[in-house]
Amino acid sequence: MPFVELFVPKGSLDQEHREKIGSRLVSEVMLAEGAPDTEMARSISWLVVNEIDAWFIGGRQLPAGEKPKYVVRVGVPAGTMNDDKRRDIVERVTRVLADADDDPARFTEAASAWVHINEVPEGNWGARGQIVRTEDIVALVAAG
Repeated sequence: MPFVELFVPKGSLDQEHREKIGSRLVSEVMLAEGAPDTEMARSISWLVVNEIDAWFIGGRQLPAGEKPKYVVRVGVPAGTMNDDKRRDIVERVTRVLADADDDPARFTEAASAWVHINEVPEGNWGARGQIVRTEDIVALVAAG
């Protein structure tokens, strides 16, 4: 059950590139997590795109027209990850971004994308006005 946030400089993604990334990003994270590919699991796996007005690198604003930088923040319940799953998430997210880019090689040569995996501590995830625990998520996905 990932919650994925994609941060990009405002106006750097046209609709085609946004859909290319959006259609794959969450499903790739779900695969790395080991989540089942069911309608229920997909319904609680979200992606939001945040377009940032000002992006600075080393104190310098990213010039208009420069190839976009990306930050992808993946929130998952704590205790569900190990180093192999984390590595798989980073590789899959980077591949999705590269596949949607006009210059995919730049994702192996420079800092074009950062992936942050945030493991949300047990008891710190909520939905339906209640605390949702890992066991609740597992039961919900298994029932669906």
